[in-house]
Amino acid sequence: METVEASGSGHQVVRLTDAAQQEVRRLLDEVGDASIGLRLGIKGGGCSGLTYVLDFTEQKDGDTVIEIGGFNVFLDRKSTIYLSGIELDHKSGLQGRGFVFHNPMATNTCGCGESFSL
Repeated sequence: METVEASGSGHQVVRLTDAAQQEVRRLLDEVGDASIGLRLGIKGGGCSGLTYVLDFTEQKDGDTVIEIGGFNVFLDRKSTIYLSGIELDHKSGLQGRGFVFHNPMATNTCGCGESFSL
């Protein structure tokens, strides 16, 4: 698992487990566009107030760009604040498949794991 720190701060920004990195690389290979990366973000909504955003996009002005496992992860300024310290995992079992967010700053999460509050 790679950990990326904000420059000189000693503060962990985002972590992706090995399983998450493998799945992101697999999906990016399917897309076949070297200019895009993984966007992690948040938006208002969901049962707990904020919802996670996970998408493949190009870099936008003002993004925090983190290189992990041979691909770029993009976070906008607002999302960087709310997602600092997050771990992204990928599960592939029979009882659940997909990306799973582990957010140490979340004080409340919904049952589906897709929304949170601070």
